[in-house]
Amino acid sequence: MKNLKTEKDYQDALEELNQLMKKGEEQISEAEASKIEALALSIQRFEKIYYPFPIPKTIPEMVELKRFQLKLTQAALADMLGLGKPKLSQILNGKREPDVPFLKAVYQKLGIDPGFLLDNA
Repeated sequence: MKNLKTEKDYQDALEELNQLMKKGEEQISEAEASKIEALALSIQRFEKIYYPFPIPKTIPEMVELKRFQLKLTQAALADMLGLGKPKLSQILNGKREPDVPFLKAVYQKLGIDPGFLLDNA
C-alpha cells in the first residue's frame, strides 16, 4: 500500500484508480485488481486524515461527496455520467429514486462501491 502524503499524491492516486476502473471489470487483470484495492485503501486512509467528512449514508450524499472531490458542477457530473441534468438534479434532491442506469453510471464513472449502492438503493 502506498502512503499518500500530499494532495498531489492523493490526486495522482485518484487518477490512476479512475483509469483502471474505466477498463471495466472484465478487462482488469489480477495484478490490476490488486492495484485497485491498494489504491482504494491508500485513498481512504488519506481521506480519513485530510477530509474527515461524515460518512455518506445515502446514494445522493455519496454522489455529492464524489462530485465535491472531483470539483465538478452538477452539470459536468451529469455529462460525465451520461445523464440528463434534470434527472440528476431530481435524484440528488430526493425527488426521484435512483434507477439502474444511474446506479451503473455512478459505479462505473465514480467508482462508488457496489455494496454501498445495493445496501442503499
